[in-house]
Amino acid sequence: MAKKNAHDESLSDTILTGRERYINPYTDFGFKKLFGTEMNKDLLISFLNALLDIGKNRITDVQYLNSENLGAGQDDRRSVYDVYCKTKDGSRFIVEMQKSEQSYFKDHSIYYATTPIRDQAKKGRWDYHLENVYVVGVLNFVFPDNEYPADSYRHVVKLKDVEDNHVFYDKLTFVYLEMPKFKKIEDELETMFDKWMFVLHNLARLMERPKALQERVFKKLFHQAEIAQYDEAERRRYASSLKEYWDYTSIMDTAFMKGKREGREEGREEGREEGQQKEKAATVLRLKQMGLTVEQIAQGAGLTADEVKAILTPNP
Repeated sequence: MAKKNAHDESLSDTILTGRERYINPYTDFGFKKLFGTEMNKDLLISFLNALLDIGKNRITDVQYLNSENLGAGQDDRRSVYDVYCKTKDGSRFIVEMQKSEQSYFKDHSIYYATTPIRDQAKKGRWDYHLENVYVVGVLNFVFPDNEYPADSYRHVVKLKDVEDNHVFYDKLTFVYLEMPKFKKIEDELETMFDKWMFVLHNLARLMERPKALQERVFKKLFHQAEIAQYDEAERRRYASSLKEYWDYTSIMDTAFMKGKREGREEGREEGREEGQQKEKAATVLRLKQMGLTVEQIAQGAGLTADEVKAILTPNP
């Protein structure tokens, strides 16, 4: 039997001492446990129906697809999704929990949408008919620059004609949830969408199921989310995932705060554009000092690996 890591064991013990009763859905383990398993697909179905409010076309079943797509060739970039599934009518869904802001998050979403589109291609003669594709982003951050009003946290994006604003293509939909903006308390929950937002936003802080969440699906969710009923292997996996989440958010918060401050100080004298470049460079250097790899820095700072390397090894 492999020897346990003492740090992992102490963290696992801490999780079971009463500080948390339910898993944190912002962790990789937590989100996939609740939404990415065959046993819990009814939770995913309920969440998607509440999110999309599609009436008669409600989702009744999903088939999980391979969440890791290696691309068409050996040089293609790999895509790994939290949840990738399709419904009975052939619609494809990618559901992602995004822990922190990325500079190129919109590009990231568009890139992910290409896989379920490409997957529908058929060999031989084909008329290019496509089924619906949905990319759902549960965001643990707010879009920068006040892109949306402070009280607006659900955004449905489609391809539209800029002249008359009609939907040009209805089969590609992006749905974003800015979770930090959700402020409703239990007494204000009216719709199933409200209730799902409340659960995702507050689950890790709750010690019991709120009275407003009496639907059968939430009874199951709280049972599946209860840490005490996990076996030792699941508790250790969750402990590792939670530590990774804590470390990641702490490092990113610290780095971005210091990077922005340093960038702003230099930017006052050097102009807006150059100041933004200084801000990115300061963030990269701060993350490097904290021991992150080039790939981790690139992901966190929203840059390419080459851009990170250029900052870390400037020309003489």
